[in-house]
Order: sequence, then structure tokens, then C-alpha cells
Amino acid sequence: MDKHVHADQLAQSGGLQSNSKIIDGFVLRTYSRINHLDEPINVYIEGDGLAWISRHELSSDPTPREAVGLALAAQDPASNVVYLARPCQFNDFNQMPCDSTYWSDKRFSEKVIAAMDEALMAFSKKTHGQKINLIGYSGGAAVAVLLAARRNDIASLRTVAGNLDHVYVNQYHQVNAMPESLNAIDAAEKIRGIPQLHFVGTQDKVIPQSVVLRFIEQQNTVRQEIAQQKPVNCSVLIKVNAAHQKGWVAQWQRLLRQPFPC
Repeated sequence: MDKHVHADQLAQSGGLQSNSKIIDGFVLRTYSRINHLDEPINVYIEGDGLAWISRHELSSDPTPREAVGLALAAQDPASNVVYLARPCQFNDFNQMPCDSTYWSDKRFSEKVIAAMDEALMAFSKKTHGQKINLIGYSGGAAVAVLLAARRNDIASLRTVAGNLDHVYVNQYHQVNAMPESLNAIDAAEKIRGIPQLHFVGTQDKVIPQSVVLRFIEQQNTVRQEIAQQKPVNCSVLIKVNAAHQKGWVAQWQRLLRQPFPC
């Protein structure tokens, strides 16, 4: 099945409507369901998609074969649900070329995060500044963290199989570094006051549990000048019987009910 058709069908199953926004040269695909303007928004951010064919062969189209982030959004019963694809995903390359560096070396670059932030702002304005619950899958978790670090309207953060330290993950898999990308773990301490749930798959061969443990440890590191203050611990790691791409959707409505630590 065509990847675009598959995504449209997933979205329709959750009552999500398709739209596209052109932001700073990117066409960003969104799916959304906004029913109550006076309630918070649950915002889902897609993973890296089909960024690479193999360890050394870059894909010509990063659109996910199975959009896990979108499938999670379709399972969410909240009144207001928004899904943000990543730059260059679901893109018509004949109409709007997109440089492959934005799904490889620059996938978490300042330009990418700024574009995602602008897309998020459009939905925030639509709901008159309601609070936002961010949910990021895989590489989308890194985007979610970086967005949370620059906004003041984030009520909570959930990451699913999240790449929260791309430097560590790339070293772990012995693949090329991404020096032009921002790293989520560098923003860890800044967002430590936001309630967070970090779901890790016990069968995940892509993102090991150690990635999230490093992220939480970084959040709990107290700067010397405030060493006498008790650190706020709002992050929890939750193990789930899932692989990197499989097992999440069937359990998602139950995982959504998991309480936050603060």
C-alpha cells in the first residue's frame, strides 16, 4: 500500500484531518482533531521514518512505511489531538524539493526545530493558548524535548522509544555523528520541572534503556550554585513489552492513563 494512503487511512480511523503547512521551505504534513478550544492539546511528533535504507545507504524519501507516531495519535481519545510529521516526510519531491541533509546530518538542526515550533504555534493559537501535552516517538522524542525547552506552555512530555541523546546512540550503533544537529540531552536539565514519562521497549534493539537513564541522570544533576536545594524529579522511566516499532499501538490507550510523577 502507498505510504501516503496508509497514513490517510490511519488518520481517518482516529478522526484526524489532513493539512499541510509551508514553513521556511519545508512542507510539514499535519493531521488534527480539534473539538474543544478550551481544552489542552495532545501533540504527537513522528519518528525519523525511513531515513536510511541501511547503515550506509541514505533513503531518497524519509516518509515512514508505518507511521507509528500517527498510529499512536489515532488511538488517543482526547478532544484535541495533533500530529506533526517531520520535515521532508509525506513530501511531493517533484513539487517541493527537500535536501536529504534534513533527514540525516541536520535532522535535529536549529532550522528543523524552529519550523516544528512554528507549526506547533499555529495550533496553539487556534486553541487560544491552551496547554500542550507533547508525545514524541523515536527521533520525534528528541524534537519534543527541544521544543519543550524553548516554550512555556508545555504541560507534560511523553517519549516513546525516544532518541534522547543522538551522540550516544550513534556511537552505540557505530554510525556517523550529526554535528549539525541539536542534542536533546543538552536540554534535559532545562525541562526537568515538566512532568515526564519515558517509555522504553524491553525488546528495543534501536534505542537501549541506557539512553533514557542517561537523560534522567542529566536532569537530576544539580548545578553547584543550587546544590543546597532539593532537585525536582519529574521524570520516570517505564519499561514496556515492545520493540522499537512493534507493540506500542495496542498498549497505547493504557499507557496514556499512566500517572505522571509530579
